[in-house]
Amino acid sequence: QAQLVESGGGLVQAGGSLTLSCAASQILLSTNAVAWHRQAPGNQREWVATVASGGATRYADSVNPRFHIWRDNARNTVILQMTSLQPQDTAVYYCNTKVRGRDYWGQGTQVTVSS
Repeated sequence: QAQLVESGGGLVQAGGSLTLSCAASQILLSTNAVAWHRQAPGNQREWVATVASGGATRYADSVNPRFHIWRDNARNTVILQMTSLQPQDTAVYYCNTKVRGRDYWGQGTQVTVSS
């Protein structure tokens, strides 16, 4: 069964860092664009960052240049490194990819930033 699984969330103080991972099974992430999104309580899900199939990266203004997205092709994983975290970064973070027109989402990982 094709799926994405996020990990690496947790509780961190403002100014700290976390590294999230998006691991795939039965999906080859290296050939697909992969995005991270987040959803804070009471808010709509918002896009955070994307790494394209060719490797180009894009970031939401709210996280650039604090966040960095890249692929670890050996582990079929996409990483989101988050630095200088602020309380407004608190959210559930999801990774997403589309394969042959079908969207895949992970279950999400909680990131909580305390002030």
